Amino acid sequence: MLVDSTESSLVSALFPVIRHSLGLSLEALGVLIAASKLVGTVAGPFWVWVARRWSRKGVLVLATGLWGIWGVATGFAQNFTQLLILYTVLAAGYAAAYPLITEVIGDLFDASARGRAVGLVHGAIALAAASLAPVSGLLSKTDDGWRWGLWGIGAFNVLIGLALWAWFRDPGTGAAERQLADLDRTVRAKRSRVTWSQVRALFRIPTFLILLSSRILSGQLLISTFGVVFLTDVYGFSTATASIALMPLGIGYFVGNLLGGASADGAVRLSPRYGLVLVLQTAQVAFAVVAFFGTQFSHGHTIWVFGFFFGLMGVMVGVNPGVNRPMVMAVVPPELRGAAFAIYLSIFEAIAWAGYSFAAGWVGDVIGLKAVFFWVFVVLMLVNAAVLTPAYWTYRRDAERMQNELDTRRAAAIEPQSSFPA
Repeated sequence: MLVDSTESSLVSALFPVIRHSLGLSLEALGVLIAASKLVGTVAGPFWVWVARRWSRKGVLVLATGLWGIWGVATGFAQNFTQLLILYTVLAAGYAAAYPLITEVIGDLFDASARGRAVGLVHGAIALAAASLAPVSGLLSKTDDGWRWGLWGIGAFNVLIGLALWAWFRDPGTGAAERQLADLDRTVRAKRSRVTWSQVRALFRIPTFLILLSSRILSGQLLISTFGVVFLTDVYGFSTATASIALMPLGIGYFVGNLLGGASADGAVRLSPRYGLVLVLQTAQVAFAVVAFFGTQFSHGHTIWVFGFFFGLMGVMVGVNPGVNRPMVMAVVPPELRGAAFAIYLSIFEAIAWAGYSFAAGWVGDVIGLKAVFFWVFVVLMLVNAAVLTPAYWTYRRDAERMQNELDTRRAAAIEPQSSFPA
């Protein structure tokens, strides 16, 4: 996940150099990000479907590991058309990572530890990515630096694919559920075949619908793709200097993931009915407040002041995975979590990211990125927080319904075994 996210974000971080190298406009970045996210709306569910009929391990090895060869190819692009095509193909493979790996986390950890587990995974990725931010700055000092970055990360990802093939062990669907954990793996697997009617049933889970609505309103996603360009275009920093802000952003995201995960698990203990919703809603409001002061005012020519606010924004964004992923796991059956996260991350998040990226690139050329950031980071995030309010009434009910369903499954699975005479 680290290598995938680093390779896909490298184009965003080094876009000012790519723009100069290939003679592109700001709109080109929006098109690149939009294309890479839109292809995920098809590729993400496709890889989940393949994983059900083949294996999660096989898909992870191929689509998120060996697929790195397309990153190497992207580094050879000579014009925008080639860059767009190769970068989109690269994104099509990486779309498998988040829904499948998030599903695996749900099968490795039970409800009491999922928040911390998700937070630690995303936080570790963010911390490592933050440590690579200065490398982006160094690569920006040469016209071909972005090519060397893509070549190096792509080759390394192929090695990661081989490591997955050698050492990854799939725990199996439902392995962390207390009602299913001690059952034979083949018994649990009987429920792993997913039908279209089951997928459609996901849209009848009220909490899941609310979370989907919140995800489509997640304008904070733009901070990682347009943050460097924002600092160069609006406040006049060089690409190398602006890239420094990615380090506190990543560190803040790491801290936010740890806080979000711990807060999620603590909220479940303190207030099972309202805790998770309150933490998630508070994070949206806090991001809007920090973003207003961090992007709408000039803080001089000191990048570290902007870096401070970027770090705080990273904290608020980082809180989300450790809260919303466990909420999805709590209201969705184990065999449908891969499909749920494909819808949640590969479709709805991708549509949101693509839409905001394309609009930011196009509208930013007209009214400027400062105005775009105000409407997306401040106004839209407050709307996002308001949309989460109905979850105070739906989440506990949906989670209890899911536990009752798992209890029923366990009873059905062990009843035939206990019906034979002694």
